[in-house]
Formats: sequence, structure tokens, C-alpha cells
Amino acid sequence: MHGTDAVAIVEIINAEERDQPLTPARLAERIGLTTGATSILLNRLEQAGHVVRTREHSDRRIVTLRSTPGIHAAAADFYEPLGRLLDAVLSEYSPADLGRIASITGRLRSTMHAYMSDVESR
Repeated sequence: MHGTDAVAIVEIINAEERDQPLTPARLAERIGLTTGATSILLNRLEQAGHVVRTREHSDRRIVTLRSTPGIHAAAADFYEPLGRLLDAVLSEYSPADLGRIASITGRLRSTMHAYMSDVESR
């Protein structure tokens, strides 16, 4: 599976788990692709049986993206090896070190978001 496909599937599944399913346009924003490229990606994922496009909203023009039951197992298979590798790396650090890393990355993320919000509002 292509990395972009995997990222898209994770975004779709995460949105479903938050009870905020994505539209194709919102997915495009989240993964940094054009709407055209996202449409091609969704066609590929749909043909593979990983996602379906539904019309659940009262406005039938709005398309909602849903994962299929089979993709959850495929996603786990794809990400489990990475999870084990990351766990091995993180196990080398103390809880205090991990707390500092979390604090630093949280502050960096907040700073970047604030900056981007400021840039976008200009």
C-alpha cells in the first residue's frame, strides 16, 4: 500500500472514531493533496475495497467517507511493525525524558499553529 493511501485511511478511521466522518474535501486538506489528487486516491481505495463514499447528510450532495471492516485489519498489519519499532526506541528513554519531549513538541506545535493562523488571517 502506498504511504499516502495509508495516511488517508488512518485519517478516515480516526475521524470515524471521533464521530466526525470526513468529506473528500476535508480529507484533501488533512493530507495535503489537491481535491483532484484526492479523488484519484479515493477511487483507488474504493476499488481496493478499503473505503466507501456514502450520502448520509440531509444535503445529499455531501459525500461522507467510511472505512470498510476489512481495512481495519489491513491498517493494523501495516502499522504494527512501525509501532514495535517506535516502542523499542521510546523504551530507551525515562518517563521524565518523555515528558520533556512531549512538552517541547507540544509547545513547538502550538507555536507553529499560531504562526500559520496568523499567516492565513493576513
